[in-house]
Amino acid sequence: MTARTSASTAAADDCPPEVAGAVLGLTPDDLPDGLVVADEHGRVICFNVAAARITGIEPPAALGRPVGDALPLQDLEGRRWWQLTDPYGGLAIRRGQPERNLLLGGREVLVSARYVRTRPTGPVRRLVIALRGTEARRRTELSHAELIATVAHELRSPLTSVKGFTATLLQKWERFTDDQKRLMLETVDADANRVTRLIAELLDISRIDSGRLEVRRQRVDMIAAVRRHVQAQTTAGQLPDRFLIRLREPLPDLWADPDKVDQVLGNLLENAVRHGEGTVTIEVGPAKDTSGGGGTSVTVSDEGPGIPEESMSRVFTRFWRGSKRGGTGLGLYIVKGIVEAHGGTITVGRAPAGGAQFRFSLPVAAPAFLA
Repeated sequence: MTARTSASTAAADDCPPEVAGAVLGLTPDDLPDGLVVADEHGRVICFNVAAARITGIEPPAALGRPVGDALPLQDLEGRRWWQLTDPYGGLAIRRGQPERNLLLGGREVLVSARYVRTRPTGPVRRLVIALRGTEARRRTELSHAELIATVAHELRSPLTSVKGFTATLLQKWERFTDDQKRLMLETVDADANRVTRLIAELLDISRIDSGRLEVRRQRVDMIAAVRRHVQAQTTAGQLPDRFLIRLREPLPDLWADPDKVDQVLGNLLENAVRHGEGTVTIEVGPAKDTSGGGGTSVTVSDEGPGIPEESMSRVFTRFWRGSKRGGTGLGLYIVKGIVEAHGGTITVGRAPAGGAQFRFSLPVAAPAFLA
């Protein structure tokens, strides 16, 4: 047994039952977060293994010492945190401190505190401090930074094109023929649409992450929606023979957000066309949702190389790209968020012909005016 484990386990005997978890047979060392407890005199009586790992302080160096000396915390402006908060001599109505980022010996830690009193405004009987590392927060911040960098990079190209063509037209309008002007304006229009899509993706991600993605349910004809998207692909230059629609009828009435259903179908078909090969098969049929009720299932598959087995668990995460053929890597993340906002499910697998296969199911649900 190491000295650290021995000291912290011994200290657990001095911890109050609500801290030590005696009823559940737990000790402070079983907790995933750092736990530091000080008694009514402000001396440390509990310092678990997680606290030692996060702070780099061994339990024997902390036990029995004043909490301000054992944990010399500072705020980000260099002020001593214990003098600012004064848990034992401050306002008697305070119950603790919310989690905040503090400095301990040059390293950042997330600290929250709870004041345990003998009565609502009585003296502090125990000071319970929770400690967490900042790694998870840093990963979130890096993810946000990567999102901003990706969107900024994707916006730069179309905006540069728009700026270049409009500046050229304004300066040399009389020198161009009507056909040349039309071509330039069509390019500007296409790039403006691309910028609009990128901004819409960014807003969708924000709503999905915050749980504020709204679903305005209307009656949706899924078969008509699929045919409309296939027609859009053929109009854009794809061969009609590349698409095969299979129907399993009858389909139940489906109440969903038609705009968001279009977004899901458009993204899955575009992925199959861009990253897959051969025939793109779209199968529409009835499905059973998790509650046992009816629903509609749509499967989109291709005959390309498919998705490697080791990558399937990451397909619906941010910035995942199945190939080097462009894209922000945000589309499938948004698709999953939209499907789940409808109460549906989406899966990825391997198609019978070896390519990628995406299947999403939406419950029948109820129209917006009855929800």
